[in-house]
Formats: sequence, structure tokens, C-alpha cells
Amino acid sequence: MLPALAILAAFAGSSAAWVLPAFSPFGLTSLTERALMPNIASGCSTTGPASCTNTSAVANLCCFESPGGLLLQTQFWDTDPPTGPSNSWTIHGLWPDKCDTTFSENCDSSRDYTGVSSLLTAQGASSTLSFMETFWKNDPDDGTDEELWEHEWATHGTCYSTLKVACLPAGSPKAAEAVAFFQTVVKLFQTLPTFTWLSNQGITPSSSATHTLASLTAAIKAESGFTPAFDCDGSTLNGISYYFHLIGSVIDGTFIPISAYSLHVQGSRVQVGFFRTDSPESSTCPTSGIKYPLKTGSPVSTTSTVSTSTSSAPGGGGTGTPGTLPAKATIVSSSTGGLLSLGTWSTQTLATYTLSGTTSSFTMTSSKGNCGVSGGQFACGSGVSLTSFSAVSSGGALLLASGGSTAWSSDGVPSGETVFPVFTGSSHADDYNLSIIST
Repeated sequence: MLPALAILAAFAGSSAAWVLPAFSPFGLTSLTERALMPNIASGCSTTGPASCTNTSAVANLCCFESPGGLLLQTQFWDTDPPTGPSNSWTIHGLWPDKCDTTFSENCDSSRDYTGVSSLLTAQGASSTLSFMETFWKNDPDDGTDEELWEHEWATHGTCYSTLKVACLPAGSPKAAEAVAFFQTVVKLFQTLPTFTWLSNQGITPSSSATHTLASLTAAIKAESGFTPAFDCDGSTLNGISYYFHLIGSVIDGTFIPISAYSLHVQGSRVQVGFFRTDSPESSTCPTSGIKYPLKTGSPVSTTSTVSTSTSSAPGGGGTGTPGTLPAKATIVSSSTGGLLSLGTWSTQTLATYTLSGTTSSFTMTSSKGNCGVSGGQFACGSGVSLTSFSAVSSGGALLLASGGSTAWSSDGVPSGETVFPVFTGSSHADDYNLSIIST
């Protein structure tokens, strides 16, 4: 990986719908959005297990990202020399780390495509290219933008199992998987406006101010619901990584946002997972005295409203309009697994819930009966009284909330057949968010 980094709520999509957030800081129009959609469809379902959360082997790696199932959307804040707009971070890449945070690189030299601009233009992705020319910039001292794009595809893109040539639809043009990769990276980046999120929390570039790592991570968590990993060159902020698991294919799957990496020790076994930390282990920044320097250059418009666009394709239902409550959904944890039909936290096959109402107030049922909260514990069953819930949009994700809070916690982390009760708030040992994923 490039040395600038030591190591995207998230984009939610499926094989039937690519959805942008209701607000974008990148000045897009609905026409541009349609041009950013993938030119091919994977045909994969988005109702199976997320990458790195399966409890048994998965045979079809065209529809299950493995071994690189921990995806990092990485961004630059380059100021010397400055790259990109003065009021936006820029794209670094989308990296498929393994679930234990090791990684492979340069996985298929036969697909080290060059001339990325020509490939995108030839395959109808000129709007993706236009966006990249503004927001996916190389350090001029390191080479051209084209060289960075070629590097990111060859080094990381060729390592995705779901982007192998054999996984593409019959008749796909040469390098179609690379075009889809660049479109996905751009689309995911559009849901992760780091500059705007920090600014909303009162953190803006300065020639004199310094920050603590805790304040930076808290700012992003407040805006997105998830903890990123920041990177610094000494005490100067220059990068950020957002973490995801993936359901389905990189081409058109659902990205599940998770918090920065830590190891959870359960008995004699080290369980790889993602748990909330105030100071991510993977951050390379000091705990205090962090500089967020000014960037010279021109700003981009941050006032455009972006409408939703969808594209029909085989393979399953979409996520719907942002802020719209789905009728059927699975409930996925930000750390691992999700909810079973009794309302317990598990890594087994997740239950399908029926949701009735609107995002501001709705009820839930499962195959076991009504769902509700009593004494601070979530449960579903024949003797449970219905409770009203709400759904909070955060960074493109739709988070389950009780009493206005999106915080949930348990007394342990599920594994195999071990499940744990789910409680409101973060007072128990392991806390997390719960995303509502349309089925």
C-alpha cells in the first residue's frame, strides 16, 4: 500500500438499486448519478452473510468477498503540495484487507490495465472519470493521477474475489471489472464527506489549532455513527480510513459500515471483530496536538441536493429511497452479525423483520411475534408488547433507534451458537449500532 497511510455510514446498495444520500457535498445532479451507476450487474443476492461474518465456508466467491472481506475506503488530506478542492478530502482507494487485517496485493498482473481514462470513457463512465479528475488526485511529486489510478487497481482492485473476470456477465467488455471498481469507489466516497462531517462538529482546517484524537474520532462518530481510523505524518493529519463489510459483490453489493479494528479475546480464542474504541488501535496519530492544516486551492460547491436514482438488475431487492422505511429488513450489527427472530445478537443466519410505519415511528415483528423493549432489553415473541422505534439516517445508513438513541449493547460478542441479549444504550460490555437493511 502507498506509504502515506499506515493502514465510505455508509454506502448502501444492492444488485437492484444504487442509492446516493439525500445530500451530497459534491455538487452532483441526478443525470450525473445515473452515469455513475455500474455498467454491469453481478446478479448476486444481498441477503446473505456479510464478508468476515460467515460461520461456514462459502463456495461462490463471485458473490462473497473473500479472503479480502474487510474493506477500507481510504482518503487523503494532502496540503504540501495541495491536491483536490480546498474543502474536500480526496480519494486514496478501496482496499480489500483480510479479516485479520493482513492483506494481499498485486494479485493478477495480467489485469494491470493502463489508460484508465480511456477505459472509463470507452465504457460509458465519463462522469465517473470527471469526478475522479477532481477528487482522486495523486501527489504531483509521486506521479500523475493516471498512475495513482493504475496503481490502486493493480495493487488492490485485482485482489477482489467478486471482481474476477469469471464472475462477470457473459459478453462483458475487457476491463469491465476495473470500470466497475472505479465506479464503486467513487460512489462510496460520495457517502463519506469527511470535510463536511468534521466541519459540522466545529473542526475545520487551521494554521494554529490542534486537536485530540478522541475529538476527531468523536466528531466523525457523531456524524456517521461509526469510528474511523485517522492517519498522521508526525502530528499532522493526512489520512482517514472507513471500514466496511460487504454483502454481495463489489460491483453492486451492500456495504455495511463498521468501527475501527480491535481484537476481542474470548476465552483462549482470539476473535477478530470490530468494536467501538475511542482511540482506534490502527490510528497512526498521536493522542493530542494533532494539526489539521489549511489547504490552498479552490473550494467545490456544497449546496447541491442529490435525488435518488435506481437501476434494475437481476438478483434481489433494493434499499429504497434514503430515509424510506423498508417493509422487510434484516437488522445488522456494526461489529459482527445481527439479530435473530427472538431479538438476540448472533452471527448465525439473520432473521427477516416486518416494519410498519415511517422512519419517525414504526413497529417491528419477526416470525416469533411482536418486538419491543422492556426494562431496557429488546426482544421478540408471543408475549412481547409492541414498542415504537425510529430510524435515523447517518452517513447513508439507516440506524435502528429506541427512544431516539441509536446505541445498543450486549454483555459479550456472539460466536457460533453463542448469542447474547440486546440492550438499549451503551452501558453493557460491547456496544454497537444496528443498521436496517432492506430485503
